[in-house]
Amino acid sequence: MARRSVLFSPGDKPELMRKAPGTDADTVIFDLEDAVAPGRKETARETVADVLTDPSFDPDCEVCVRVNPDLRAAVCDVEAITADEPRLDSVIVPKVESADDVARVEELLGGSGYDLPILALCESASGVLAAEEIAATDPVDALVFGAEDLSADIGATRTEGGKEISYARRHVVLAAGSAGVDAIDTLVTDIGATDRLAEETAFARQLGYDGKIAIHPAQVEVINETFTPDPEDVEWARKVIDAAETAESEGRGVFRVDDEMIDAPLIARAETILDRYRAAENGGRE
Repeated sequence: MARRSVLFSPGDKPELMRKAPGTDADTVIFDLEDAVAPGRKETARETVADVLTDPSFDPDCEVCVRVNPDLRAAVCDVEAITADEPRLDSVIVPKVESADDVARVEELLGGSGYDLPILALCESASGVLAAEEIAATDPVDALVFGAEDLSADIGATRTEGGKEISYARRHVVLAAGSAGVDAIDTLVTDIGATDRLAEETAFARQLGYDGKIAIHPAQVEVINETFTPDPEDVEWARKVIDAAETAESEGRGVFRVDDEMIDAPLIARAETILDRYRAAENGGRE
């Protein structure tokens, strides 16, 4: 499964949640946390539960719910969304600062009879510094980097260049890579800044991220396009894999493709490119 684009929708807006899968986002997240005013939490829980249990709601994408960080609120969230066989693939936990934070939500889900992958949001100083521990926790399937909350936590001033979050951004993707889980990059708050979104997404891909948060449907196409391998890269990857199979049969560990020496790291890169290409061709599903 690809998670190129991860689109958030407010949990108290049923019309937006129902439309979200039609944007071609690989993952849609129904948000019970920041996108919902404190006085509308219960309404949002009921609304999300209604959508998830509607027989007509069966999208071809990952469906995820973001619960609240407060334990008592999270209990109510989980109870509401798992009450009646929901169309639910995963849960995203905000403000994760330790493996214990993940374990608590895992326990809540288990108590409701569900064993779901967890996406962990690293969006505080403590969360970023503990990213390696968090990523290695069994239910965690992805780390999500949250630059806005991190900046507020440490008192940083956000800039378009992003130097103030550079270390944290790299730390999260390294932790995800070390644990073998997905890494999802932070959002671009200016919905109309298409060029900036394309540049930031391309940079995130260069860093090793697998996808990026979208907060508006208009951002999904740009993100998907950037995280889908270019035709030239796909052609190169296919040549490498074909040549690797021949080399293996001949007992050679190093070989040449178009005057480029190829060894194990480049074979792994080619495999990743083809995996991402196939997932993108299948609409995010491998």
